[in-house]
Amino acid sequence: MPAVFVGAGSNVAPERNLARAVAQLALEFPGARFSPWYRNRAVGFEGEDFINLVTAFDTDLQPHAVLAKLHAIETLCGRERHAPRWAPRSMDLDVLLYGNLVCDEPGLKLPRPDLLKRAYMLGPLAALAPEVVHPTAQLTIGELWQRFDRAAHHLEPVPAARTERR
Repeated sequence: MPAVFVGAGSNVAPERNLARAVAQLALEFPGARFSPWYRNRAVGFEGEDFINLVTAFDTDLQPHAVLAKLHAIETLCGRERHAPRWAPRSMDLDVLLYGNLVCDEPGLKLPRPDLLKRAYMLGPLAALAPEVVHPTAQLTIGELWQRFDRAAHHLEPVPAARTERR
């Protein structure tokens, strides 16, 4: 059963929407584990800060079935499917890694191409699963995070009290 790693982020009522997404992810994918939450600036547009985390779970579902479940959770959190790409998000759920699968097809690119460029994906993933080997870089996520220019991409830990489900 492959381990799946999913990035979650929101900058529209982020604490509430992430708490809702975490609860739904735990229901849909029993045994799901979650990284700490981190605040960071919006990337690609001017907007409110995002709060991001990464979840990990094992599943027998095929990648497109996982995507369908993630899209349903995004909708539950108020995301419109055809909203502009670089805009505020009530919920954004992106598959970062699906086991060792390397895939480049419409709607599914694995590993996520910008994973190694975005602190808000790589940092929480390194906190959750530093020992996982990136399927194309052939280094552990922890090693990749150590090499990352963290000074240029600040992540601020969100205090635990703010991550309680609401």
